[in-house]
Amino acid sequence: MSERMERPWALMRHHAGWADVFHIESETPDSITGFYPDRETVGPPVNYSVRAVLARYPTLEAARSAREEAVAEWRKHDAAVRDAETQLREAEKAREDAWVKCLRDAAER
Repeated sequence: MSERMERPWALMRHHAGWADVFHIESETPDSITGFYPDRETVGPPVNYSVRAVLARYPTLEAARSAREEAVAEWRKHDAAVRDAETQLREAEKAREDAWVKCLRDAAER
């Protein structure tokens, strides 16, 4: 058995800061097929490029634990991100105000 199939549980990027646990049922060198066990309705197997896999784990518990640890790590940066977003909004407002002032000053000449 290959190393990849020895680790049939994967974390797949869902959105920024969150990953979904995915069970890999089969794979080729380019794609994986499987399902999301934590979703309410488990539909037919889905296919993804192997590039969609963030990380692989040997057990469901290991994948869930890694996901929770990663969420905690993500949260450590929340305050810095909020501060940066505030600074960005302030800089964008200053740019907008300067642009409007420049246009109005030119109209008064």
